Amino acid sequence: MTSGHDPRHRGDAARGGGMTSSAKEAILNRVRAAAVEPVAPTSYSPAQPRPGSVEKLAEMIGDYRARVRICDEAGLAGVLAEFLSATQFLAAAAGVPGEWLLNHEPAGDLDAPGVTVLTGCALAIAETGTLVLDAGAAQGNRAMTLLPDHHVCVVYERQIVADVPDGIAAIADPTRPLTFISGPSATSDIELDRVEGVHGPRKLDVVIVRSPTPP
Repeated sequence: MTSGHDPRHRGDAARGGGMTSSAKEAILNRVRAAAVEPVAPTSYSPAQPRPGSVEKLAEMIGDYRARVRICDEAGLAGVLAEFLSATQFLAAAAGVPGEWLLNHEPAGDLDAPGVTVLTGCALAIAETGTLVLDAGAAQGNRAMTLLPDHHVCVVYERQIVADVPDGIAAIADPTRPLTFISGPSATSDIELDRVEGVHGPRKLDVVIVRSPTPP
């Protein structure tokens, strides 16, 4: 038996934590001395919905394999009746107008089979087909829009913004819990096969309600 250090471990000091303090300080000094270009703050003001925003939003939502219908206020009940025709239990976010419910039996367990959740939204982004919810009135909490298998969302034309910068600027309170929804939940992580309903609703239906045309 011999004593002393195993020569196989001589390189340990040169790896990882073996850097001398003077070498570390030299590197840190170079980092501190590096010129950093200041980033000029950019501000956006949300624009009014552009002509064609309703159609653009509908097109992009459809590209995500979600169902989408465009109607006016008078046609809203009929579209909701279509989307909720196979619903067994309905979970409606607090603040959803009573006329949207169409006498469905309320859901007791959000994760139970056959549950549909009905919400509004904070805004919608036409360019990306994205719905933005911030847990405000008629939107519910995040669990409400993640656990049920079917989500029906009502969007009013006045809530549509053109693009992502407009969407970010239009968020009233960025500290609220924000959920961005672009189509039904889907993943292609396993062998690039698309699987829907893994991290949220398998089905997404969106009603876009046009604003009244001025006389």
